[in-house]
Amino acid sequence: MRLITGNSNRPLVDAISAHLGLVPVNADVRRFADDEVFVEIHENVRGEDMFVIQSTSAPANDNLMELLIMIDALRRASARRITAVIPYFGYARQDRKVGPRTPISAKLVANLITEAGANRVLTVDLHAGQIQGFFDIPTDNLFAMPVIVKDIEAHLGGKEPMVVSPDVGGVVRARALARRLGTDLAIVDKRREKAGVSEVMNIIGDVEGRPCILIDDIVDSGGTLCNAAEALLKNGATEVYAYCTHGVLSGKAVDRIAGSKLKSMVVTDSIEPTPLMKTCANLRTISIAPLLGEAMRRINNEASVSSLFD
Repeated sequence: MRLITGNSNRPLVDAISAHLGLVPVNADVRRFADDEVFVEIHENVRGEDMFVIQSTSAPANDNLMELLIMIDALRRASARRITAVIPYFGYARQDRKVGPRTPISAKLVANLITEAGANRVLTVDLHAGQIQGFFDIPTDNLFAMPVIVKDIEAHLGGKEPMVVSPDVGGVVRARALARRLGTDLAIVDKRREKAGVSEVMNIIGDVEGRPCILIDDIVDSGGTLCNAAEALLKNGATEVYAYCTHGVLSGKAVDRIAGSKLKSMVVTDSIEPTPLMKTCANLRTISIAPLLGEAMRRINNEASVSSLFD
């Protein structure tokens, strides 16, 4: 079992390496003068079970090309098996045609990873579960729920919080968290007039006098969660927390969260936190390195991955 990494999230790779007691193979992943990606592996990997760790977060296209070229380099170096470990799978929100003459980019990216030579994919909290079917190779979609539940119990133990889905599409995820915590569920009825702009309309459920936990897979602009927090407080919630797996946080998102009514927002390190995120008082990061590391160990040992969530 050997690890190799690109440049998308070095701190996460260091944490995974420490958990597994391994050192990534010596490799250069660099740019030519015209910004073309070049990969050179300085160790023998023939016959090895290789795990390529690379999120396709911003800059998404650069990180995706690094992933593809690392996979190609390993295939040509005769690695026995190549597993693409993608903590954050970019382009996942383009999983269907949203209008005439538009692409399904998530399927295209899945094809690229497969054709590059990956034998397996390991990812975390896909935006839509059906994306697993876009791959023609085995795909494990891990859930960050155990890590999130552990953090909630450590910080909100005894408060009897209510779990809230920020929209109807996230009800399954919110219900799973509520079941694990043994608590109630509420839903934010939201109408989105156009992309990137959300308007909270109504709260389905009684949140009066309860602390609330908003749960989502991706936070990008932060507008949905910030608006939902305001609506919950207006409906009698005592305080509002948010938990999200992938902290994309583009544009002015961090400033928006800092000035919001959220008591705190927690994201995982599937995407490397920016310096601005680290200075935001109500924004915290928790690590999924032990979860990913254990899943990688089980794949290498041909053991069950799903039992991680039993």
